[in-house]
Amino acid sequence: MNWLTELVAQLNGIVWGIPMLVLILGVGLYLTLGLGFMPMRKLGLGFSLLWQGRSEGGDKGDISAFNALMTSLSATIGTGNIAGVATAVAMGGPGALFWMWCTALVGMATKYAEAVLAVKYREKGDNGEYVGGPMYYIKNGLSSKWGWLATAFALFGSIAGFGIGNGTQSNSVAQALEANFSISPTLSGIVLMLLVGAVLMGGIKRIAVVAGRLVPLMAVFYVTAGLAVLALNLPQVPAAIALVIESAFTPVAAQGGFAGAAVWMAIRFGVARGVFSNEAGLGSAPIAHASAKTNNPVRQGLIAMLGTFIDTIIVCSITGLAIILTGVWDSGTSGAALTTMAFGQSIPYGNVIVSISLVVFAFTTILGWSVYCERCVHYLLGEKAIKPFRLVFTLAVPVGAVATLDFVWLLADTLNAMMAIPNLIALLLLSPVVFKLTRQYFSQKEAGVDKANSTTPSA
Repeated sequence: MNWLTELVAQLNGIVWGIPMLVLILGVGLYLTLGLGFMPMRKLGLGFSLLWQGRSEGGDKGDISAFNALMTSLSATIGTGNIAGVATAVAMGGPGALFWMWCTALVGMATKYAEAVLAVKYREKGDNGEYVGGPMYYIKNGLSSKWGWLATAFALFGSIAGFGIGNGTQSNSVAQALEANFSISPTLSGIVLMLLVGAVLMGGIKRIAVVAGRLVPLMAVFYVTAGLAVLALNLPQVPAAIALVIESAFTPVAAQGGFAGAAVWMAIRFGVARGVFSNEAGLGSAPIAHASAKTNNPVRQGLIAMLGTFIDTIIVCSITGLAIILTGVWDSGTSGAALTTMAFGQSIPYGNVIVSISLVVFAFTTILGWSVYCERCVHYLLGEKAIKPFRLVFTLAVPVGAVATLDFVWLLADTLNAMMAIPNLIALLLLSPVVFKLTRQYFSQKEAGVDKANSTTPSA
């Protein structure tokens, strides 16, 4: 197993090198500038549209706009917010949180563009459900010479979900339950597998319903507990933020159990874990948004970009600041155990709160990623492969629960990068379509004609 871990670590160092980080941040910055910082300026409008999108409506699609975002958030609010942030700070220092923020700010434009293209170029499958995502906007939006890019994304996406959306989730759940309740990882894996299988066989509509109920409830529960930790350490908040900014541009010396980190490590782990958490640029979220009941791509894009804001700017920031404020970031602990330590030192039953949150978040993440993988498998192999895939994906849950943490996270990071590359290339090539649809939508709003139920504008 050691040789395999070393091999993946070497590959990980290549795919998450400077070119990859420049590509992720560069595409996000390019889209942000091309949109005139619209995602930041129209954040309030996005929340307004989200509230309106709670009803199913009569638009084309399979699930409400609200549940499309909840399905997307079910896949993003997970171990990345609890264990991922902790790992980034433990290995890259407090400065890693700053680079997570940067990834999120430009990632809002990336997520917006992904959803706009997903709705614009979606198709209706043989079973009557809408399907979409990077493979479809590559196939339908670009010339046939780019067909290989769509296949590459679907191939990487069908594999990546077993790492980011399955193995890391069940592993973090097993570790948290073992540390806090002495529950065997094997038992945790088996129980989680049974729960996943019970929901998975109902398809995206059942998953969307479960996500629509669980995600808001657990997000409020975890955020409230995190705000309590911050409130109890309120006088130290300015110093903690100053440390985050300083560490983002200055190497952090070894101290306590912290081995020290160069600026490059802060950037590398901050961006990698930021992308792992909010998935902006991976091309995963637009697969869920393609199923939304909407006839206007821009409206769904405005709702979709909220996922990055909620996930990283709100939830990840609370986790990261809690770890830094309580002073446990240099303890030598990593992963979910570090977040558990921070909450446990500040509020009663903090370790229990983190453990429960992690279990529910990870459960919904597995469900959300099953949708993404399934759509990729469907694109590659057709309808006949869906039921076998659901069975294999369910059986993989206990395998991740008993795997080694370092290997699982390394594999997830590597597969994330391989999945992101085709999607980021497509976003660059199709950016003129995004800019045009955006101009059309806001010019109509300024003219007092909000065509919420109009047909999709032509590109």
